[in-house]
Amino acid sequence: MTTIQVELPDVLAQSAQAAGLLTPQALEAMLREQLKRQAGDALRAMWASAPPEELTPEIERMIDEEVQAVRAQRRMQAAH
Repeated sequence: MTTIQVELPDVLAQSAQAAGLLTPQALEAMLREQLKRQAGDALRAMWASAPPEELTPEIERMIDEEVQAVRAQRRMQAAH
């Protein structure tokens, strides 16, 4: 486990604390969600920038398999 210290404006920290957002569980959930969002954004950017003629069915299948593998790994990590 890693301990982090974050500096926030007082009003933001008070509001977040009152909303229950500063608990380890809430922070972990928010960070995991943001990481998923960033991974999805990166995948969409890669997909959008790739020339269409290079996206063969085989490449699409490989991407799908990789996404499924990452999701399975995250589910396993979340279960522990």
